[in-house]
Formats: sequence, structure tokens, C-alpha cells
Amino acid sequence: MQNEENIPFRSNQREPLRLPAWALTDLLKGVMEKGKPFRFQATGFSMSPFIKNGDLVTLSTLNRSAPCLGDVVVFTPPESDKLIIHRVVGKRGSSFYIKGDSLSKIDLLLPQERIVAKVTRVDRNGKGIHLGLGPERRLIALLSRLGVLVPIVLSLWKISFHLGKRTRPGNK
Repeated sequence: MQNEENIPFRSNQREPLRLPAWALTDLLKGVMEKGKPFRFQATGFSMSPFIKNGDLVTLSTLNRSAPCLGDVVVFTPPESDKLIIHRVVGKRGSSFYIKGDSLSKIDLLLPQERIVAKVTRVDRNGKGIHLGLGPERRLIALLSRLGVLVPIVLSLWKISFHLGKRTRPGNK
């Protein structure tokens, strides 16, 4: 999940503040150095369905530990200072394979120094979303790395849609 321009940032105000990507990155790094959690509104669709455009994500420091398989992390790619949220789908040495859940290809092999924080909570419409951050995150990472996560999620969505349609009053 990334944004080319200004990223919504919620403060104590009702309306989100809009910060340039570089400013949000600097602010996040400063908060992580203090060991405090940080919340902002995710933009983009690369982590759908587990993190959707507009979800509020809470980030926490990795406490100098390496991320684990399936962890959803925030990183800056080598070519920019933009924040991107994707999942760890593998490891080679001290670097990590990173991939968006809804993307078909692995993004890159990323050195740990580029990983800024870990997603520890997702809120959608005022409710916590837990699917994708618990123990199932390892299975999601494996399915994503194998390239079968998106087809499985689409199939499950189609099945649930058709079942819901059949169980509505007036449908046979």
C-alpha cells in the first residue's frame, strides 16, 4: 500500500491531516525510535482483503528483532522514502521477501534495515480486524508466496456471495 502524494494522518482532530510521504516516513521513524505505537490511514489495494483502502493501521516497533514469516510490515523501498505495507513471505540471510497480499509477484528481497515497523492492529469502520495478523498469517504468507492466495480468496468470496444470495428471503 503506497501513495504517490499526501497520506491521511489522524491526529486528535476530526479530519485527517494530509502529509507528504517523506514527512509521514520521518514522523513514523521518530515515533518508532521512541518505542511508541503509531496509527495512520492505509491507502491502496495491495493488501486487500486483509487491509483495505481507508483502514486505520496501528504500527509498532520490531524492538530490534527480525520480522517473522507472515508479519505485515511497513518498509521504504530502496528507490524512495514512501511507506509501503506488505507481508513477509520468505527470508534469505538477513533479507526478506516482501509481497502485497493481492499482488501476483513478490516485490523484492529487502534488507532488514528498510523495515520500519510492524502492523499490530487494523481497524475498519470502528471495529478491529484480526484476520491476517494472528497465527494464520504464516499460512497466508505461504499461500501468497506460492501465488495461490488471490485465487483462493476470490473463490471463497464467490462461494459466500452465492450462499448469501440463496439464503435471502424470496431466493430459491
